[in-house]
Amino acid sequence: MGDNIEVGHSRFCPQNFADDQVFSETYARYKAYKLGEIGYGYSYSGYYQNSWKWSYAAIYQATVLINKVDGNTDMTPDEISDVKGQARFLRAYFYWLLMRRYGPVPLMPVEGVDYGKSYDELSYPRNTYDECVEFIAEEMKQAAKELPEERDNLNMARPTRGAALAVRAKVYLYGASPLFNGNQEMSDFQDRTGRVLISQEYDEEKWAKAAAAARDVIEGGWYELFTRKFRESEVAGDYANPKTIAPPYHPVYSEANFPDGWKDIDPFESYRSTFNGEVNFYHNPEIIFSRVTNRAEGDYSYLGDYCDVADMVKHQIPNSAGGYNMHSMTMKQCDAYDMADGTPFDRNDHLEGYASAANKNLRPYDNLEDGVWMGYANREPRFYASVGYNGARWNCTSASDQSATDVINKQVWYYRGKLDGRANNSERWLATGIGIKKYIHPNDCMNHGGNIQEKLEPALRYADILVSYAEALNNIEKGNSYTIESWDGSQTYTIKHDINEMRRGMKPVRMRAGVPDFTDEVYNDRELFFERLVHERQIEFFAESQRYYDLRRWKIAPQHEGEQIYGCNVMMDESNRDAFYTPVRVAGVQTAFSRKQYFWPMIYDELQRNKNMTQAPGWQDYD
Repeated sequence: MGDNIEVGHSRFCPQNFADDQVFSETYARYKAYKLGEIGYGYSYSGYYQNSWKWSYAAIYQATVLINKVDGNTDMTPDEISDVKGQARFLRAYFYWLLMRRYGPVPLMPVEGVDYGKSYDELSYPRNTYDECVEFIAEEMKQAAKELPEERDNLNMARPTRGAALAVRAKVYLYGASPLFNGNQEMSDFQDRTGRVLISQEYDEEKWAKAAAAARDVIEGGWYELFTRKFRESEVAGDYANPKTIAPPYHPVYSEANFPDGWKDIDPFESYRSTFNGEVNFYHNPEIIFSRVTNRAEGDYSYLGDYCDVADMVKHQIPNSAGGYNMHSMTMKQCDAYDMADGTPFDRNDHLEGYASAANKNLRPYDNLEDGVWMGYANREPRFYASVGYNGARWNCTSASDQSATDVINKQVWYYRGKLDGRANNSERWLATGIGIKKYIHPNDCMNHGGNIQEKLEPALRYADILVSYAEALNNIEKGNSYTIESWDGSQTYTIKHDINEMRRGMKPVRMRAGVPDFTDEVYNDRELFFERLVHERQIEFFAESQRYYDLRRWKIAPQHEGEQIYGCNVMMDESNRDAFYTPVRVAGVQTAFSRKQYFWPMIYDELQRNKNMTQAPGWQDYD
């Protein structure tokens, strides 16, 4: 875990912060990270860079196991196959983690290496990115043959056949994306011999291979999106579990059950419960792979520091509930959530004033508390499952001491002067004035005898595979067609720009969210579909370390991460509440984007040890 965790707080997982959320702990670290200065005082000194050494140590150990386990006489052939498959999966998975950060990396010999040799003899150059993709894809295909289709409750963290194929699909998707597919701007990313490491010629068939790999996971039938049933009524005073608010009526989707519509599900609770710990791994059919937490309640001694999703939540919980109050959502992300009917939110055209009993009839699609700004009214369900807006109710139902009523089902305000608002001489206030509720369970509380519900790390989930399938198909030019074998050769797929197949990927995600599917016009227009895809991934995968990499692989990071960060005016107190919602540039958390930020820098020590290692473009080489 540690620096290899995929969803976590800023100390271990800075890639969880793109243009969608910011962290206020240690502003100097945030500034260095966002301005591309991590090589100066941070990454070169080891900060955030344990991933490199830990991953290669794990790759070495996995290789030894793969090559030696056949000699074990105490295990059955099936057990040996499973162990070999797990080791093969992990070896390829660690390469995948490295590639997302560093781009092309050295592939170590599969027969193993003798680490008793000199540094010069062990100096391996970077392989090309395409070579890395194909190596992982083949390894995961072999692992899929060795791994079982499912695990029992005691072994859920071990990889399965579906997990291997899902990673394979993700790797192919990245390899087909603009950053790695015909990217002539990276012609200077070379090894010592001058070999260019990023493909210079565009190859559409890479998208077809990505689509086929995603189709392998879909056809396996192992996964489905997690949903909660429609809740007809509510218990009086139970703010933590409100009755289902049906989305605005739609003649098709309101009359059909999931996945063809949303008639029988609760979109808000379906999305919220996927992440907040309400259901464990065994009972969540959407989670494909997760490094689940294996520790006793309250025991953090296993690493000496806290790096799991539950600890990230502590950085989101308000001061008043005992939290660190340090992770905040950007206004850009907050405004990206659509209205309940699926139309875009318009900051210049929304209901005026503040929520009250008198205007409840104007906002039938929310559970806004009294006093909340009406710009937060009638938004799509994922908004209410993710955004800790000013005046939101934090349930804190695990609080149990004599003063528990001070926090249970209380509204939290971020106005200056409030307990959770702007504070001098402290890092514990939200830089944008917009909190984050994704991953928050109604029980979660850090004071008054409360506790934090354990969370799953959503390292790989089925929604990602579905949306990736639609994305890959969209990139096939109309009229082109590819015939590609399934992973096991049992069937062949015809891959083309097929809107019915694209809907097969995108529509279930939209239905689970309670928003209308895209129209035929969108599906038939490749550029328009891409715009909607970018937006959909921004919402659906918020705070899952996806957007950071998405913006880069699509090569649109400069216009998104290069934008200035805006938030609410946290200098305003409640008496000036209208001014609080006026967008302002957030001091101390500004950003920029330059070409070198597509890849992480190679640390100085590695450049000194490995004479054949080359630095990523734009970073200091120390030659």
